[in-house]
Amino acid sequence: MTLPDLSLALSRLRAAAPLVHNITNQVVANVTANALLAIGASPAMVLAEEEVGEFAPKAAALVVNLGTLTAPQRASMHVATAAAAAAGVPWILDPVAAGAMAFRLETARSLLGRRPSVVRGNASEILALAGEAAGGKGVDSAHRPEAAREAARFLARQSGAVVAVTGATDYVTDGAAMLAIANGHPMLTRVTGTGCTATALIGAFLGAGLDGMAAATAGLAVLGVVAEEAARKATAPGSFQVALLDGLYTLVDADLARQARVSAA
Repeated sequence: MTLPDLSLALSRLRAAAPLVHNITNQVVANVTANALLAIGASPAMVLAEEEVGEFAPKAAALVVNLGTLTAPQRASMHVATAAAAAAGVPWILDPVAAGAMAFRLETARSLLGRRPSVVRGNASEILALAGEAAGGKGVDSAHRPEAAREAARFLARQSGAVVAVTGATDYVTDGAAMLAIANGHPMLTRVTGTGCTATALIGAFLGAGLDGMAAATAGLAVLGVVAEEAARKATAPGSFQVALLDGLYTLVDADLARQARVSAA
C-alpha cells in the first residue's frame, strides 16, 4: 500500500485545529489536553451524560478512553458514541486494561459495536478484545505487540475499525494492509499517559479529516519521533515529559517525514 504522507498530515492538522472531544480518565486528562494543544488541536473534556450527546456532534472527533472507568462514565460513552455516529463524527476507542476485569472488557466490546474509526491498545488489550487472551498487568501489556498482529487483523475485519497495537514497534491494520512504525523510546513507559496521548493524537488526525489508517499512522509516528528527540534532551522522566510536550509543539513537517520509520509489515 502507499504510505501516508506524514508531512501533509501534520500540515492538515495544524490548519484545521480540530476540536477533539475527550471522554477520558482522571489520571491523564491534563496530559492529553496539553498534548492536543501542543500539536495544534483544541481539546474539550466534556464528561456528563447530560451534555455529551449535545456536544459530540459539534466536535471534529471523539476520543473514548476507559482508563478510570465508572458506571456513569460508561453511560456517557454510550450516549456520546451514538451521537457522534449519527452526526458522522469519527471516534477512537482506547480499551485501557480491557482484559484485566470483566466490566472493562464488556464495556469495551459493547463500544466496539458502535463502530469506532480506530481502536488503539497495547497487545494484551487487543488480544482480549479479539477473544484470544485475557490478562495484562493493569494498564500494562503482558504481551509483545508482535503477538497481537493477527488478532489486530482479525479485530479490524470483524469490527470495521482500523486497529493499532502499540509497543516497542507499533502496528496499524485495516484488516488487509498492515504498517509498522518503529519510532519511540523506552522512556515512554516511565511517564503516565503516553499511550493515552497516542490515542488523543490519533483522534486529532481523525478530526483533521484523515482516514483511519493515515490518522493512526500519523499519530503514532508523531509521538515516536518526538519521544526520540525528547529522550536525547532529558535526564529523567520529569524532564522527558516536559521535552515531549515541547517537541509536539516544535515538530515541523519535514522532520516528521524524515525521521519517521514507517514500513509495510
